[in-house]
Amino acid sequence: MTRMHLSLRQTLWHALFDQRTRSGRYVEALCGLLALLSVIVVFIESGIGTQYHLNSTQWQLFVSIETAFTLAFTLEYLLRVITWPRPARYVFSFWGIIDLATLLPLYIMWLWPEFAGNYFFAWRALRAIRVLRILKLLRFMPALDSIWRAIVNARHQLILFYAFIGIVMVVAGALMYGIEGANSGFTTLGTSVYWAVVTVTTVGYGDITPHTATGRLIASALILIGYSVIAIPTGILTSQMTADLQNKRNKRRCPGCHATEHEDTAKFCRLCGERLPAAREK
Repeated sequence: MTRMHLSLRQTLWHALFDQRTRSGRYVEALCGLLALLSVIVVFIESGIGTQYHLNSTQWQLFVSIETAFTLAFTLEYLLRVITWPRPARYVFSFWGIIDLATLLPLYIMWLWPEFAGNYFFAWRALRAIRVLRILKLLRFMPALDSIWRAIVNARHQLILFYAFIGIVMVVAGALMYGIEGANSGFTTLGTSVYWAVVTVTTVGYGDITPHTATGRLIASALILIGYSVIAIPTGILTSQMTADLQNKRNKRRCPGCHATEHEDTAKFCRLCGERLPAAREK
């Protein structure tokens, strides 16, 4: 009986956590799909509820659908807690907290019916985070894997760049707060920094605008700096991806003439025709 219990637990663990197996990928995809469908239902329910009066039949239908989703998420959560070797570690992990938080809305509504409202819809819509489970599966795709490695390799450069941009935002916000003041809408330092972020990203909502010549000069400088927010990180990541691709090609060395820089799909050496070693699976 103990062996059967351990075997069942191991099987469930591989299905729920091991994405290297086919069953694990299917379960993750199913969980992500259920989360996506539940979010779609939330949007439909909120749209109908705000535009039309829901009768008892329609309301019961949505409650039944929400109950089905909640039971499915609850079962998934309990199985993940039971099968994880250290349950507490999963419970307090990122995905454990997300899984628990997104299955609670219906239970909260049953305990405190007055909670039902806009916050209830917003809470349920947070299940969109669970859709990331599907994106987790995509890391097995070579292209996404290459992008992820580029981000990891360039993380120090990206952190430094965005830290610099953050400092520029604070300085520009402080200058605009002192130059323009409350009369132009720059009522607080926080509001001024918000304006700087909106300006440097070239969004330009227009809710706050400078009126002095000095303020417009700072705004113009921020707009020009804003182009680097996209250009510089793109260049950094492109450089890292190119280097990663070059390294992968160099690793495919011909056993005969020791030539490198072969395509991933090549089976024979480009110089001597010797069969190449099989490419590593991503």
